[in-house]
Amino acid sequence: MAITWLPFADAASAQVPLSRLLRLSLFQVSVGMMMVLLNGTLNRVMIVELSIPAWLVALMIAIPLLAAPFRALIGHRSDTHRSVLGWRRVPFIWFGTLMQFGGLAIMPFALLLMSDPELFGIGVTASALAFLLAGFGMHTTQTAGLALAGDLTDDEHRPRAVSLLYLALLTGMMLSSLVIGGLLVDFTPTRLVQVIQGAAVLTFVLNLVALWKQEARSAATASADTYRPAFSEVWQSFTAQPVTMRLLAAVGLGATAFAMQDALLEPYGGEILGLSVGATTGLTGAWALGALAAFTLSARWLGRGTDSLRIAGYGVVVGIAAFMLVIFAAPLGSPMALGLGATLIGAGAGLFLVGTLTTAMALSTSQTAGLALGAWGAVQTTFAGLAIALGGVLRDVVSSLAVADGLGQTLAHRSTGYATIYIIEICLLLATLVVLGPLVGQTPAAARESGSNIGGNRFGLTEFPT
Repeated sequence: MAITWLPFADAASAQVPLSRLLRLSLFQVSVGMMMVLLNGTLNRVMIVELSIPAWLVALMIAIPLLAAPFRALIGHRSDTHRSVLGWRRVPFIWFGTLMQFGGLAIMPFALLLMSDPELFGIGVTASALAFLLAGFGMHTTQTAGLALAGDLTDDEHRPRAVSLLYLALLTGMMLSSLVIGGLLVDFTPTRLVQVIQGAAVLTFVLNLVALWKQEARSAATASADTYRPAFSEVWQSFTAQPVTMRLLAAVGLGATAFAMQDALLEPYGGEILGLSVGATTGLTGAWALGALAAFTLSARWLGRGTDSLRIAGYGVVVGIAAFMLVIFAAPLGSPMALGLGATLIGAGAGLFLVGTLTTAMALSTSQTAGLALGAWGAVQTTFAGLAIALGGVLRDVVSSLAVADGLGQTLAHRSTGYATIYIIEICLLLATLVVLGPLVGQTPAAARESGSNIGGNRFGLTEFPT
């Protein structure tokens, strides 16, 4: 019997039943678990428990995002891949899963080597390799997996099906943050190895189950005579529109603003407010809860015909309020303010990403729809990666100056470095509003028509961030 109460359960059809869609969504659960580990738990553990410098931690956390610029190319390659077995998506998902598994398998040992001064060099090299494998695997698996979901469903059910996958991602993040946080309440190096390697095995199992018998073999995919357009041809068609580049510039600014603190939020809670590993991991769950709320609100607003870029602007304003809450959490000594700030950061980022990606998809044609998703993802994740690395470096530099009384007695506190990052993010969000402003109401009618339908039958992950 169909689970009619499940959000987006109407994505199922006679050709693709709900049970098959739910099974396919498991790869998103594994990606959500990976995101919690890379962007939440591990940066806190490395900085607080293993005493690794924050600048080095930020660089490590940013390594997986080196794959980001290749997302558009990965999506295009999976569209045009020639396989003698007749599969387009399966090879990319499979090798992406192997990279995820390999990265997580060696990661805990590499991190422990970094905490040993005599083996620091080996630990840094091994950790960089582990994060690189995990990052490329995660981006490859997710890009090809979402494309496979689009292949399996028809035009009527596709938006709802991909929306179901997005909910699976958020669910995976929230559940993983709770489980991992609970397991690491009493932190030991042995427990760290057990948790990360357990995540590696679970990732492999979830992705294998999700992939099993999903994609049918195609003679056209195996044929050398099938027309496969060049990447440059499709890219030029997409970027020919004048609105596109300004939109991508806004995406880059906003992504930088929201991501600069990604590697610092949990250490902020642990170092400044004295929260436990479990409590700080819960901040990632709060972020996911805020993003889920943003998803729901966006569906309602877009259904009423609200301009998608206006929704992005709402997200920027919410983000400014969120960062102010996080700043004041330190002088107030309030974990509640920090938790609320984390929730609002997720909500603001969700609204911003939803609005900008909806517009990007509306600007594309049927020939460039996949590339639009990849281009948005490439810009968003690339700037996010650079912002994470920059945030860690600036935090260390400013904190060192503050503690050494280089900024005056009033600012001589470890929280000064963190507060500086959040102030910079607020300024970047204000700049994002300046770039977005002229675009509101100037997008093609297709964008507004798309927005008016998304809240009903056309609201899906094809219009949403991955």
